[in-house]
Parts: sequence; C-alpha cells; structure tokens
Amino acid sequence: MRSLPLTFCAAAAAAATLLPATAALADSEPQGRVSVTPSATAPGGEVELWVDVCGRGREAKGNSDAFVSEAHFAPADETGLFAEARIRSDAEPGDYDVWVNCKGGKGKATGRITVVHHRQPSPVAPVRAGGGGTATLADQAAGQAAGQDGPGTWHAVTGLVLGAVAAVAVAFRSVRRRRSAAD
Repeated sequence: MRSLPLTFCAAAAAAATLLPATAALADSEPQGRVSVTPSATAPGGEVELWVDVCGRGREAKGNSDAFVSEAHFAPADETGLFAEARIRSDAEPGDYDVWVNCKGGKGKATGRITVVHHRQPSPVAPVRAGGGGTATLADQAAGQAAGQDGPGTWHAVTGLVLGAVAAVAVAFRSVRRRRSAAD
C-alpha cells in the first residue's frame, strides 16, 4: 500500500527533472547576433545587416521599430546572409532593437542600432540640379546676396561717366585718323 504513494512521488520527481531538459531541447533553435553597419545613423539613412546564424543558402526576415519596412535577407557568402534597410525619416533619437528570424524557424538573431540626429540637416539624396552636398552652402550664399542691395544711383552715374569717356576717346581717335589720312 505504501508503494503507490512512493511510485507517484518518484514519477513526479522524474517529470520535474526531465521537464526543463525537454523544454530546453524544444527551444534549442540557434541564437546569434545581427551585425549592423553603421551602428549609428540618422533618420532616412541606410544600414547594412549581416547575420550568420541561419546557415548557408537560407533566407531570413529582419525588422526593427527604426526601419521603414521589413528587411529581406539573402545569401551573401558561404555562411552568412545580407540585407539593407532604411531608417524611418521620423525615427526619434535612441537605441532600437533589431531582430531576425531565419526561414523555417531554423534560428534567431538580435542586434541593436542607434538613431542620431545631426544639428544641421543634410540632403539624403542628391539634388537633381547637381547641388548634392553643396546645397546648404548655396542656400547660405543666396541668403547673404539677398541681404545686399543691387546697383544704386552711384553705380549708374559711374557707369554713365565711364561710357561718356569711352565715347569721347573713340571720337577723338577717329578725328585724328582722318587728319592723318588727309595729310
């Protein structure tokens, strides 16, 4: 009679011992790290993502609250997967988690990216007119030129006087040529 409670106790002890091992085996999916380059970027910038936990020739999907959309990984070399992602233009400064799930549940990876704001905005894409990085300099020069006045009365009078002197010099020279030719 006493063997029945002893059997139940032994079965409970065995179950308690094996249950964590069974759970660990069920969750034995490989874990890895996501490499993010650059690790800090401004809103609107692009980052490159690299992960090697999924194995060769597989696919994966990655995401972050900082990304515009989901990143789709593709094979890059013998062991790793590669993807590119764009940072949301309205992303607040701070650290964001990046997580990747391998296709078919064959692995997971996590990483981190830092979003920073620059003091002075810079163009994300080149200007169609070719301004590129000089767009801010051109804007500053235009602002300085707009503050200056154009030619005034003094400039107009100076121009008229110089024009009159040139006209007199041409007339005087042509009169001298006619006299030389007549002699």
